[in-house]
Amino acid sequence: MNGINKTIKNLYMTIIRQDDFIQSIAGSLQFISYYHPKDFIDALYQAYLKEQSPAAKDAMAQILINSRLCAEGRRPICQDTGIVTVFLKIGMDVQWQSTMGVTDMVNEGVRRAYLHPDNVLRASILADPAGKRINTKDNTPAVIHMEVVPGNTIDVEIAAKGGGSEAKAKFIMLNPSDSIVDWVLKTVPTMGAGWCPPGILGIGIGGTAEKAMLLAKQACMGSIDIQELIARGPTNALEELRLELYEKVNALGIGAQGLGGLTTVLDIKILDYPTHAANLPVALIPNCAATRHVHFVLDGSGPAEFNPPKLEDWPQVNWDAGATARRVNLDTLTRQDIASWKPGETLLLNGTLLTGRDAAHKRLVDLFNRGEALPDSVDFTNKFIYYVGPVDPVRDEVVGPAGPTTATRMDKFTETMLDKTGLLGMIGKAERGPIGVAAIKKHQAVYLIAVGGAAYLVSKAIRKARIVAFEDLGMEAIHEFVVEDMPVTVAVDTQGVSIHDTAPKLWQSKIGKIPVVVQA
Repeated sequence: MNGINKTIKNLYMTIIRQDDFIQSIAGSLQFISYYHPKDFIDALYQAYLKEQSPAAKDAMAQILINSRLCAEGRRPICQDTGIVTVFLKIGMDVQWQSTMGVTDMVNEGVRRAYLHPDNVLRASILADPAGKRINTKDNTPAVIHMEVVPGNTIDVEIAAKGGGSEAKAKFIMLNPSDSIVDWVLKTVPTMGAGWCPPGILGIGIGGTAEKAMLLAKQACMGSIDIQELIARGPTNALEELRLELYEKVNALGIGAQGLGGLTTVLDIKILDYPTHAANLPVALIPNCAATRHVHFVLDGSGPAEFNPPKLEDWPQVNWDAGATARRVNLDTLTRQDIASWKPGETLLLNGTLLTGRDAAHKRLVDLFNRGEALPDSVDFTNKFIYYVGPVDPVRDEVVGPAGPTTATRMDKFTETMLDKTGLLGMIGKAERGPIGVAAIKKHQAVYLIAVGGAAYLVSKAIRKARIVAFEDLGMEAIHEFVVEDMPVTVAVDTQGVSIHDTAPKLWQSKIGKIPVVVQA
């Protein structure tokens, strides 16, 4: 009888082979690096069509064009190819045919994906995070959440989450009587534009502190369906909350890239879980314009297959800088030239600029503090520094996708850099904080922004690239780029006026659903 029971049980068991699982992880990460989900493309295009803010509409056009280019070229949507997060539901009747543990198999899949020679992805993961912060060079380890459930399949949700959006994650333990809506509306403006709106806000409610955060992360992976919900109407309290937050967050007027406009979020996704009577945990995690995630199920029949969107799924969007765009020669610029630039103005940059982000800035400032000179190969005099960590090039590329990183992380270095180097200005993503703006105003410098989420498009403007200092820092090394008609927007002028401060207030007032609070 025991033999019969064992035979019957085996009939219902699924054998998952090691290489099928690893290949599925690797394939999914390559797939999401260059294909947006169709629901995102559709939602962003609809937002683009109705947008009335010229600056926000321009930014969305660049994101849509970049998306199609990445699909055609099979290269990353964003230079930040993310930290891998995996949610696994492993059926109790699954049998593994493997010599490796599940965590090791996931990490091997990540390793293969990020080192793929035809589409190298950027390695952004640092070991010893509170100490030496050494790059692991293959983007491992992943963050893995496993659950054992009834069934004979493996359900996989996988995402590659950009650091800029992950940095804006928020959590609060509200009182049970507090308003979730009030907290979200107070919190979203504090997040700035470093998460590259428009995107999705994932909200987790309930459980414990860590459970709420997990719920918010999982919510980010849901399909965009807010327009269907609007059309049919809500059927429960969570759907009512989604609709209220969708309307009110967009009424804040933050807009694409924080430039002011009608659309800040494409959807609000919420998951909840029972919680203690004394608590109301609420987590908020944004998903950026790269929105890389996919869901698949393994049933023992082989590795997962991923069906790409059709190129006709991408709208035909044209972009040009416009008749008022100013073409700039970076190699002959003076401080007098930049004094005439105004917030919101479009520039097309030509000539030589240098790059540098967190690690390079720290190393430079440490040199200054020790009274040492810059490397002979680095001269910032009358130059611009571009905050970027590019993807390695493949085939005939000069450089891989090279979109901007969040500029506020460099604020604490800005005063020293402007004082010691002769820089005219900086190029990055999103707003500058108060100390960054103060330094810009003091030194009569400027801050320009490129579009976050258009990294491959930006890389097409880079004609030459070479590492000139700190090669050991990998993607954070200082590069010299020669650019041709690289599109940027003036974000902070020499007088310290910031478009990220003025434009959202203007559009919040135009939309008129939420009173604009003027700081005394």
